Amino acid sequence: MYPYYAVFDEARREQDEQRFWFWNSMHFPVPMPAFDVQCIDSPYQAVGSWQNRVFAVPPAMGIDYRVINGFIYISGNPVTDPEKIAERVEFFQRRASYYYENWAELYEKWKTKVRALIDEVTDLHVPDLPEYEPDEVMYDDSRNTAFINVLEAYQRTLRLGDLMWQAHFEFLLLGYGAYATFADHCKANLPDIPDQHIAQMVAGIDVLLFKPDAELRRLARLAIDTGVDGAFLEGRTPEEIEAELSQSDAGKSWLEELERVKDPWFNMATGDGLYHYYRSWLDEPAIPYASLIGHINALKAGEQIERPTEEIQRERDRLAGEYRELLDDAAKQPFDELLGLSRTVFPYVEEHKFFCDYWFLTRWWNKLREFGELLARNDFLEDAEDIFQLGRHEVMSALDELVLCWATGGAPRGPSYWPPIAAKRKELLAKLADWTPPPAVGVAPEVVTDPMTIMLWGVTTQRVHEWARSQDPNATELIGAPASPGIVEGPARVVKTVDQIADVREGEILVCSITSPAWAPIFSKIKAAVTDIGGVMSHAAIVCREYGMPAVVGTGRATSQIRTGQTIRVDGTAGTVAILDGSA
Repeated sequence: MYPYYAVFDEARREQDEQRFWFWNSMHFPVPMPAFDVQCIDSPYQAVGSWQNRVFAVPPAMGIDYRVINGFIYISGNPVTDPEKIAERVEFFQRRASYYYENWAELYEKWKTKVRALIDEVTDLHVPDLPEYEPDEVMYDDSRNTAFINVLEAYQRTLRLGDLMWQAHFEFLLLGYGAYATFADHCKANLPDIPDQHIAQMVAGIDVLLFKPDAELRRLARLAIDTGVDGAFLEGRTPEEIEAELSQSDAGKSWLEELERVKDPWFNMATGDGLYHYYRSWLDEPAIPYASLIGHINALKAGEQIERPTEEIQRERDRLAGEYRELLDDAAKQPFDELLGLSRTVFPYVEEHKFFCDYWFLTRWWNKLREFGELLARNDFLEDAEDIFQLGRHEVMSALDELVLCWATGGAPRGPSYWPPIAAKRKELLAKLADWTPPPAVGVAPEVVTDPMTIMLWGVTTQRVHEWARSQDPNATELIGAPASPGIVEGPARVVKTVDQIADVREGEILVCSITSPAWAPIFSKIKAAVTDIGGVMSHAAIVCREYGMPAVVGTGRATSQIRTGQTIRVDGTAGTVAILDGSA
């Protein structure tokens, strides 16, 4: 089910048991289907290439992963030799400086490149296997037969995924690096400054990723202004809402406006995009419609639904100004330069997800479904979705046999071979999903140095030791990273799978493995967020700061310790979550 190199093995027991492996629940919260492993291999190939071989980030090389009961655990490969670190510093400074100095121009070229990948995967043709080839195969020397076309189309689809992941990480490490350098400067000169305040100084920046929710807020106002808001009732499906709207001219007009908004803003995914079942809003509109209902109800109640951007910017500028005044004169200019650089590169940290993880990947998964349909039409699979129960190389093998037997007229083994494998794996994944993985296994490191591990996942030296101590299943307080300030109490809503997002109700506190920027539309409903994993620059932390709501990230075990309906207190300033009652 998984690649041979992805599992713990006796041959490398000694070295693996001495390493620290933490569950990457941010990206892989549930057991991994066999095909979806490409969204482990390719990203880690790409991030390692950029981090270790291109930019030579001084303290860290790349990321290794292992599969435990279907869940993905990762471990960073540190650079510990001082001479090697010094060697890499020269590479990093020279190469990173080129990007920082030409950021705007390079970023525009990057967007053009990624849009071309999106267009190619969208337009890529998945051929069928005809009874007879058309005459053009004889008369046109450039035409290939169907067996070549099928295999080339599949191989190109896989390669497009690799190319996207290569692009995905080109700028991302530098975005984190700029912020990390700014944070280091602050801590070196302001020893008592909280991590949260450093993060707040780069908040309040409008990024592309918030545009879809802004369009939903506009559509909510339009629904009220045109008198069609009565169709948006809690619990109604998108189909039921659209059926009522289609019965009036005003409703039809609203639906026409919705269609204009969909391109490109409904190319959001229902999750982080790394699993095949994270469809786009175009495929599964439950999230945007749940958001529309929430926005309309809030507006009718006289509540503010806009992101408090101006308030966040005022607080950002206040903090920056007051901390700057505490610095020595020699530290002020570097502070200004590093803060300016962080604010310049910060939008990419969020925007790349819209292009790569959402727009591209939802199109890519759908293209792979077309190959599933080809296999299902020829009885190699019972259902097109079963393609994702096979590894990518297994799919290649199935396609090889399919075109072989199509070409020769022979009897294929595939129809009796692959369906039982897919059925068994689906059953296994369902059973594995009932297991609660520990936040980490192995030997806790004395110090965590990988900037990406710290910034994105929130796996700091302190957090590792807290996880080691916090094993009491009856504890009533969880400790995490203070990601966004404020204190609130309310009922918890535990969300473990993407299809539970629509269950979130007004005034609840979201408890999840990690939030995705794609969930931004439900932030008008919730009062706070608590996550199992994540650092101050994780997507959950960023989104909560931009919406001005308390958040505690990186608790390690919130989803396993808190139940839906329990009253909890979230202190986003201190980084604590208190369970106030035992009811559910």
